Amino acid sequence: MFAVALAVIALTSLSDAQSDMPVLRTETASAFVWGEDSNPGAVSSSIRDPLTGNAIHKLRHGGVEISSQAGFEKIRSGQAGELLNFTATIANNTDSALWVRQGGASVDGHIVLPLAVVPSVKGLSKKERTQVWELASMNCFSSGFLPNEVFLSPNISPKGGTVAPKSALTVSFVVKDPRSYSVLCSMGGCYPKGTIRFSVTVNSTDFIFIWPGRAMVYCGR
Repeated sequence: MFAVALAVIALTSLSDAQSDMPVLRTETASAFVWGEDSNPGAVSSSIRDPLTGNAIHKLRHGGVEISSQAGFEKIRSGQAGELLNFTATIANNTDSALWVRQGGASVDGHIVLPLAVVPSVKGLSKKERTQVWELASMNCFSSGFLPNEVFLSPNISPKGGTVAPKSALTVSFVVKDPRSYSVLCSMGGCYPKGTIRFSVTVNSTDFIFIWPGRAMVYCGR
């Protein structure tokens, strides 16, 4: 249900907000949710990065294995709100090419779409700068904590990439936490409250990852 609702809302919102862009019309044929391996052949697992100790969630079905990581950071100094950053590496162990498309996220039931991102705001007008987010200003990516090999963003075309047989592709995107008070602090540190879900679509299948806020890594300055 989450996958279908997210696909419908994402397509509708992108169409309304950017009428000059082609509308991608597709239907989700299936969905796999990390930690809910009810469908035959779907396998969830979690490992620790041997270098950083950070969690990596893996979801495998057939010859497709997706490894995901998640981080968060404050928007800007003196401004309230957090950015939730996601990355997924799609390993294609099949004999056919795969098409990876833009996904989305759900933050405690609030549907949010990927932000419009540009490598740099240099050369953009003042008005244009208010409509995009600068990748270079996001420490989770500029520091190398999360890769930005292919960035999924509504202002970047094509909104996805092709994974050749026996190869892999890493995609990333970022959303803004829609809640007013989204971080809970304790002796153990500060983390986003609740549970965050994010997805990427491979061919016609949504791969959905569940991240408790406490499992996400703070990668800000």
